[in-house]
Amino acid sequence: MRPLYPEIEPHEHGMLDVGDGNLVSWETCGNPRGKPALVLHGGPGSGRSPWFRRLFDPSAYRVVLFDQRGCGRSTLHASALDTGLATNTTWRLIDDAERLREQLAIERWLVLGGSWGSTWGLAYAEAHPDHVTEMILFGVTTGRRKEFDWTFRGGLSILFLWESTTLDWPPRIGLAERFRDPVYAMAFARIVTHYVRHNAWLEDGVLLRGVASLTNIAGTLVNGRFDFQAPIGNAWELHRVWPNSEIVIVDNAGHGGSALITEALIRATDAAIR
Repeated sequence: MRPLYPEIEPHEHGMLDVGDGNLVSWETCGNPRGKPALVLHGGPGSGRSPWFRRLFDPSAYRVVLFDQRGCGRSTLHASALDTGLATNTTWRLIDDAERLREQLAIERWLVLGGSWGSTWGLAYAEAHPDHVTEMILFGVTTGRRKEFDWTFRGGLSILFLWESTTLDWPPRIGLAERFRDPVYAMAFARIVTHYVRHNAWLEDGVLLRGVASLTNIAGTLVNGRFDFQAPIGNAWELHRVWPNSEIVIVDNAGHGGSALITEALIRATDAAIR
């Protein structure tokens, strides 16, 4: 099993004023002169995690992470009920990533995103293809209505309702630890429901139709075979319209950063610097 790279700490961090009263929290780690890589977290609203830093060779990469508007260390924080979310949209997040790229004087970067971060990453790359070198996406979602419906409006919720009444799984308390924090839980819940209500401000299927702009960008699509939240059909449909992509189906893996998914991601980041 390919291990994570050693734990590292940021060598630079700050708060970027993106307007509308919002300050976005960001950090860079690894080699300041290394290959730039942007990490886009999931959720929407989950915030960045130290786990992402360890997917990259710290001697070869300059890794940039930031918390989207309203979550993590960014302010105004969505846990406060008087924080409006009208300007917390997919298109504003794309603009925020561009502002950060410009502030850090990065010409082009690799984009890695998981779950919601894969949708965000696709939207960003299609808007700014000249600023992206490669893409690594996992737990792939593309922001289509049927994907939101599956996760939030019937399919998945009905499946797990049945499962919870018929099967006895050992508890995995660690997965829910973050939600013990009421600040995190409130921000996450508000941001997720805000995006789902508006279908992430994406015309249905627009990201698949826009893949033509990624012709010169190599993509690696990593998906667990048993990912119920982001079924492998999402990654397969994206792969079919993106000739310069490869799809990696990880057996015995679901959604998120399991050991097998982690190994596949590290292999992908290593391959991008060879």
